[in-house]
Amino acid sequence: MEIICINCPVGCRLKVKVEGGEVKEVAGNACKRGDTYARQECVAPMRMVTAVIPVEGSRTPLSVKTAAPIPKHLLLDCMEALAGIKLKAPISAKSVILRDVLGTGVDIIATKSVKIDL
Repeated sequence: MEIICINCPVGCRLKVKVEGGEVKEVAGNACKRGDTYARQECVAPMRMVTAVIPVEGSRTPLSVKTAAPIPKHLLLDCMEALAGIKLKAPISAKSVILRDVLGTGVDIIATKSVKIDL
C-alpha cells in the first residue's frame, strides 16, 4: 500500500507492507514520524473533528473540536451527536460541550467564546 505522510510539510511517499492487519514494514519516510504515522494510519486511522454548532442567543455559531483524534470510522456518528446539541450563550472558550463522545474518552470542546448578542 502507498500513502503520503501528512505529519510535516515534506509529504513523504510511504510504502507500507500490511499482513494480517499488522504493519510489517514502512519505507520511504524521511523521519521517525513517518513510520509512526504509517503504522497508525494503515491499521487504525484517527482524525480530529471540527464543526460549528448554532447557539441560542447569539448570531455567531460556536466552533468546536475534539480534544484529541477519534477513530476515523466514528466521524459520521460524531457529527450526528453534535447535530443534536442545543446550546445557549454565553459559552467560554475551552468549555467541554460533550464529554466522552461515543465512548471514546475524548471530549468535544469549544474553540472560542460566544457572547449573547441578540
